[in-house]
Amino acid sequence: MGEQTPVKFPQDVLDEYAALGVDLTALFSAGHLGDRMGVQIVEASAERVVGTMPVEGNTQPYGLLHGGASAVLAETLGSIGSMLHGGPRKIAVGVDLNCTHHRGARSGLVTGVATPVHRGRSTATYDIVITDEHGKRVCTARLTCLLRDAADGPAGATGATAPR
Repeated sequence: MGEQTPVKFPQDVLDEYAALGVDLTALFSAGHLGDRMGVQIVEASAERVVGTMPVEGNTQPYGLLHGGASAVLAETLGSIGSMLHGGPRKIAVGVDLNCTHHRGARSGLVTGVATPVHRGRSTATYDIVITDEHGKRVCTARLTCLLRDAADGPAGATGATAPR
């Protein structure tokens, strides 16, 4: 779904993960579902995560952006922020997501911006605002993630697995 542009990470975050042998690009991608939906991560830090998603291919039968597609974008962005907050020895697991859909989008690109509401030792909560190409709010979401210890060392390192 188009070319991937490099994600902008703060240099100290790049250095921390690189020292542990973690591939940040792979770890903080949108994953297989996000790839199918065309989600692109533009910027990523614990303070702010920005991503885009095309409306085309992500619509419901009436031709409007599907609410589930907005939820995928929101959860992706909030999870990335939570992972960056938790650091390389934590895994973020979504435990609550709510979305309010304000208006429909029929075409173009939507942009989501995730900002923290709470960043604690065991949970992180992010507000995610999704807007259309005209800056009009399409969806407001809130995601809370549980921060769990990575089972086998740094998250994303070879041999690391998510706890069940």
